Amino acid sequence: MLAKRIIPCLDVKDGQTVKGVNFENLRFAGDPVELAKKYSDEGADELVFLDITATNEGRKTTIEMVRKVASQVFIPFTVGGGIKSLDDMRNLLVAGADKVAINSSAVKTPELINEGSSYFGSQCIVVAIDAKRVNGEFYVHINAGKLNTGIKLIDWAKEVEQRGAGEILLTSMDADGTQNGFDIEMTKLVSENVKIPVIASGGAGPCVNHFVEVFKDGFADAALAASIFHFNTLSVPNLKKELDNHNIEVRV
Repeated sequence: MLAKRIIPCLDVKDGQTVKGVNFENLRFAGDPVELAKKYSDEGADELVFLDITATNEGRKTTIEMVRKVASQVFIPFTVGGGIKSLDDMRNLLVAGADKVAINSSAVKTPELINEGSSYFGSQCIVVAIDAKRVNGEFYVHINAGKLNTGIKLIDWAKEVEQRGAGEILLTSMDADGTQNGFDIEMTKLVSENVKIPVIASGGAGPCVNHFVEVFKDGFADAALAASIFHFNTLSVPNLKKELDNHNIEVRV
């Protein structure tokens, strides 16, 4: 069995790391390059950077930040936000990113998944999915969660796998920033219906059981968190030590 991965996430706006609740009420959380180095040194398995306003503001992710991060960390990192073309992907990968994450652009132009996996390899293509319960069903949302696409989550998850995505970064909009625990039902639904790795995102609190549950009951391959790491309520080394004590295989 592959070791479960712990992935700090840095939501970046105007060059700074921010964090909100349910995609709203953002607050400053630190310099992204400094945080990246800290998490790399502490033993995080990977990092994810999401330029959360790039799509809505119609601009591309900042290349210079990617270069600075690449010079400071020695673990894989994924970059997303405003990626709309193969050239955008290539520029980020050349700047030092190991993977690119596409979300809104994947829904609007699904062929981008096929093209990206064909040109760069499926291991470089992460499809980020933001989903929310609407009348008891999970639906895909885009444009930083502001637009309900009307596409059912499970249908989209299966399609992105079929199109060549190497991973799914699955964020529960209902749980995001609440620190009340991951959305186990949503994570399990996707994990049981695709064969590619699923990264669970949204809701992690300073409670090791949140991670134990999403790995054991949600069948996630990796767990992503932000607030608990940024504001020092739980550290990566302590989390991994506790997961090991719960017989969750992690790299320690």
